[in-house]
Amino acid sequence: MAEKGLRAWVKENWVDIANKRKDGSYPKCGRSGGEKRKNYPKCVPIAKARAMSKGQRKGAVARKQAKSNTGPTPSRAATFAPKRKKAAAGGYMGRMIQGELGGVKVSNPSYEKYYKGML
Repeated sequence: MAEKGLRAWVKENWVDIANKRKDGSYPKCGRSGGEKRKNYPKCVPIAKARAMSKGQRKGAVARKQAKSNTGPTPSRAATFAPKRKKAAAGGYMGRMIQGELGGVKVSNPSYEKYYKGML
């Protein structure tokens, strides 16, 4: 973004995805004198709006609405939700049974016989 500069940023054609029109298009971002809109605007470039799924757009608007947009400047809300981290370093561990079998935890009780024979 910093490489492009302000001119390129302005030319990206920013639209308001929170207030979709009946014909399926999006209004330009920003309001002119006295214009009222149903929801507080969530603005993104048109290319990004088209690339987003319906659920992604809905989530972005919900995050923007959840921010309290009171005060002299608008609050920034992330367009995409943060990625979730895996449960453990090794990935999914599964459901562990009660107790240990010689220091080995198994995820399926049917493996109990197998591990007892090896230890």
